Amino acid sequence: MFIQIMLTCGQTYYLFVGTYTKTGSKGIYVYHFNAATGKAEHISNTEGVINPSYVAIAPNNKYIYAVTESGGSLGPDGQQPGSVSAFTFDRSSGQLSFINKQPSGGDNPCYVTVSKNNRWVLAGNYMGGSLSAFQVDADGRLQPFSQLIEHTGKSVNERRQEKPHVHATVLSPAEDYVFVPDLGIDRVHIYKFNPASNKPLQPGRPPFVASTPGSGPRHFTFHPNKKHAYLIEELSGTVVAYAHTDGRLSFKQRISTHPADYKGIIGSADIHTSPDGKFLYASNRGDANSLTIFSIDAKTGRLSLQGHQSTLGVTPRNFTLDPSGNYLLVANQGTNNVVIFKRNQQTGLLRATGQQLSVPTPSCLKMMK
Repeated sequence: MFIQIMLTCGQTYYLFVGTYTKTGSKGIYVYHFNAATGKAEHISNTEGVINPSYVAIAPNNKYIYAVTESGGSLGPDGQQPGSVSAFTFDRSSGQLSFINKQPSGGDNPCYVTVSKNNRWVLAGNYMGGSLSAFQVDADGRLQPFSQLIEHTGKSVNERRQEKPHVHATVLSPAEDYVFVPDLGIDRVHIYKFNPASNKPLQPGRPPFVASTPGSGPRHFTFHPNKKHAYLIEELSGTVVAYAHTDGRLSFKQRISTHPADYKGIIGSADIHTSPDGKFLYASNRGDANSLTIFSIDAKTGRLSLQGHQSTLGVTPRNFTLDPSGNYLLVANQGTNNVVIFKRNQQTGLLRATGQQLSVPTPSCLKMMK
């Protein structure tokens, strides 16, 4: 009996759901997720947090950081500047408690990440076209940003690429570099990261890799073996595979996330590899509302299309795989649901479990072991 209880507990994780709050959401929602059954149980939620559209879990599991995606043309009032908030997380009760927040240095921050030493938070400002670095106190409190880097330029899509639009700030596996996809200027900027410095970011060598004009780099992820990296391009609906060595990216492949005969609106969003490194998944918004499934060649990192899966909702902005690799959960922002899929670990294909969470405008999913 004791062993069975321990096994059950070991398969339960915390699930955090970031949202937009203009249509009734209360902010960040917390669930227990059981990776043995695929069931999720609501535990708690914040109150009065504005547009925590992207969240990050500190590696020590004590703190949660969330953007306030506001300011500029996308903000709830067009006035309030973007910010990043810090919360403590009580694992015994599943409750979040607000610590403090700091201005992000630009409008509409859309991405946040935390360094492994729990002492740095990095945020990307979409409308601001910038990224900011915050030092973190031992109690999780954010200091004002100590570094703000603003990109310049534009690209060929006059409506979407009129200026820089930073969409992610992704630390390399060794945390010696930060990779920053910029949708507005068709580049992935590369910064050397030195956590011992008050200004930890310096241009890499090379300082960026260029994407195909008009493609719109959005999110970026590394393979578990650290040798491969993948970029999803929002405007072209494509994934680029790279070889990765010491902060350098070498082009391997560019492949579509849509069927060859697809004629609808394109709006690709998120990208993740499976925990075992055998498969890569990409979400597509626009008219597709699908997940694309690729197998990964273990030696080369190249991708082969395995199939497409409807997300059973509209606008799949973000998704996650549970640490066991048994399930994939997708947040459908437009239909207010988080859909839970069972994952075949041999084929990578997905099967709807029939289980969904009703969450207002979900936009980010993160799991804590």
